[in-house]
Amino acid sequence: MKRTERHKLKENEFARTVTHAKNMLEARSRGVTTTILVAAVVIAAIGGYTWYRQSRNAKAEGLLASALAVYQAPVVPVTAPAPGSPMPVPQAGTFQTEQAKIEAALPRFLEAADRYAGTNAGIAARYHAAGILAALGRHAEAEQRFQEVIDKGGSRVYGRTARLGLADAMIAQGKYDQAIKICQELATDSNSQLPLDGVLMQLGRAYAKAGKKDDAAHAFTRIVEEFPQSLYAADARRALEVVKKS
Repeated sequence: MKRTERHKLKENEFARTVTHAKNMLEARSRGVTTTILVAAVVIAAIGGYTWYRQSRNAKAEGLLASALAVYQAPVVPVTAPAPGSPMPVPQAGTFQTEQAKIEAALPRFLEAADRYAGTNAGIAARYHAAGILAALGRHAEAEQRFQEVIDKGGSRVYGRTARLGLADAMIAQGKYDQAIKICQELATDSNSQLPLDGVLMQLGRAYAKAGKKDDAAHAFTRIVEEFPQSLYAADARRALEVVKKS
């Protein structure tokens, strides 16, 4: 091979090497750019979701706070005026009766519960709504709402506490066996984190309503003997006397 031909061959090989290196750099550059873009999109998505959750939680907590403000408002009955005097104007931010107050709070709790169902504030609002429905004697509706709290709250505090509320609503409707089953499960569940004396009190009441006097007496006796300092101890003693006499 002639010297000039060998020289041209080397030039061509060098040119191909340079071209190959250039193509590799461009490909890598495109890959890095793509990676950066993907990372930016992911970060933006995470940031957007975080902002959305925070915004949603803030709105839920605002509605819950509004409902609680009504629920905790003072009750100030309006006294009858002297003959010939005009009726006094109720104080702002107060209610004349307890029932009027909770009836005013109920739709606010339900709004927070329905609009922000999965949030902690929404679950808390649903729990309060269930309690108000029970206080108003609307036990079937209370049962439904307590069950919703259990389904949505899971192992969270309202989810656990709602099981006692559900049992109470069932007792009020004569569903004694179902209520007893719930209380028995709570009484034997070491992970329930509910005060055992309170659970036993509810269980005793369910037994008593169902006419199971011996079982009721056993539950009340456990409270008296195992939890003598309990807030339920005095009620348990009275209930035990009633059961023994009946």
